[in-house]
Amino acid sequence: MSREEELIAEIQAGNIQAEEEFVHRYRRGILMILRRSHAVAGAAEDLCQDTLRIALGCMRRGEIVDPDRLSGFVCGIARNLALNYARHAARRETTTNDNELHSLSPVSPPAQLDELLRAEQIRAVRHVLEELPGDRDRELLYRFYIAEEDKKTICSDLGLSSLHFNRVLFRARERYRQLYEKYLRQK
Repeated sequence: MSREEELIAEIQAGNIQAEEEFVHRYRRGILMILRRSHAVAGAAEDLCQDTLRIALGCMRRGEIVDPDRLSGFVCGIARNLALNYARHAARRETTTNDNELHSLSPVSPPAQLDELLRAEQIRAVRHVLEELPGDRDRELLYRFYIAEEDKKTICSDLGLSSLHFNRVLFRARERYRQLYEKYLRQK
């Protein structure tokens, strides 16, 4: 039995020392991941706590499928939290200074080639989305990436936990990527 399996089993059994050991072993690495992202540097401590809380919750509920991949699982949680934080921060960011708005130079219209390439990309994305075998994959990818709906709202509507959402989204992206690459090879 690996140390990760033992640690997870002890945490599942309610051993507080095992939880402390987990936090001690993983906290520094999580902080390194989070601090690499400039968008979350100020919130790294909070996001680290959230990462540890989520991971411990998963271990307590016995949701860790492969104990040997515990480090990757924890890193994935940290990355997902950092991405969500950055995404929400970007949405909140607004320019309030009218002088700044008036001093901005107007954006030149895209060249015809750029418009043509963008239209082709849009057609490719729509085609691949239509080719996805599952309605849930299609809906999830559309709502999260195109409509930019909040993860919490999507989870509530689809009856998914946050962790299950991450798994379903990962699988949907993989299926999408494979179909997109196939589409590009056919062109």
